[in-house]
Amino acid sequence: MTKFLELTFAGISVGAQYALVALGFVVIYRATGVINFAQGGFVLLGAYLTYNVHQTWGVPFYLALLIAMAAGAAIGLLVEAVILRRLVGRPPFILIMVTIGLAIIIEQVTAVVWGANPLSLDDPWKLDTVTVGDLNLKVADFWTLGLVAIILTAFFVFFRYSKQGLAMRATALDQEAALAQGISASRVFALAWAIAGAVAAVAGVTLAAAGGSTGGVAPQIEIVALAAFPAIILGGLDSPVGAVVGALIIGVSQSLTAGYQPQYAPWLGQGFALVMPYFVMLLVLMVRPYGLFGTPEVRRV
Repeated sequence: MTKFLELTFAGISVGAQYALVALGFVVIYRATGVINFAQGGFVLLGAYLTYNVHQTWGVPFYLALLIAMAAGAAIGLLVEAVILRRLVGRPPFILIMVTIGLAIIIEQVTAVVWGANPLSLDDPWKLDTVTVGDLNLKVADFWTLGLVAIILTAFFVFFRYSKQGLAMRATALDQEAALAQGISASRVFALAWAIAGAVAAVAGVTLAAAGGSTGGVAPQIEIVALAAFPAIILGGLDSPVGAVVGALIIGVSQSLTAGYQPQYAPWLGQGFALVMPYFVMLLVLMVRPYGLFGTPEVRRV
């Protein structure tokens, strides 16, 4: 039972990291209808920016994270204004290919600037653990859950009570009706990319914290970030709540598989935990093709 609880807690922490990545995907998809495959690149860039501000410039860690979030938001705005705004009305596959191209560019730029070797983020949590009963839990996991809780609360308050949040919700429901009410779609699109860029920085830091699964700030963060994609499909592409729930399901299933599969099902081979998210996703989509919280498409004939 102790092992099960430790694996479950670790899975919830990993799921929270995936949730941050998934929220960036969902915010942009709801606003623009584009699946942003550059989100993994934004996560990678956010981690490197935090490292640079904290380690190179000597700024305190939490202030460095805020600066990286602001820089991520600015980069998101720049990408939307300079590139994607010019492609409005183009076929969706063109926009998707552009985001894939952006991901490749970001990956190459970070490799040139910071190199390919893992870099220590020197986060304040490090590898410290706390004992709760018989459980040994990582301090970094508690901070990850706390940061995710703060961001999710901010998301809820923003979308529920702010004027811009209401505009984004209206645009997501019916873009033409929103335009008729005087809502600027271009502003909504820009805001969506800014939010995605800011959240990506937090996701990058949590993935790199205390070495994480990437050994520090390293190019592999982008690959780990894209592991959140099954969570988005599982929860529903247009549902922020679904993104979080799907991410937690994926994280826990991956953690439990990594903990128990080598002992009870070694015939599945090494690394089966990396496959488990896609297996869970397929099982759910066979029953609910639009995901757990996705909006079914209704066609009139």
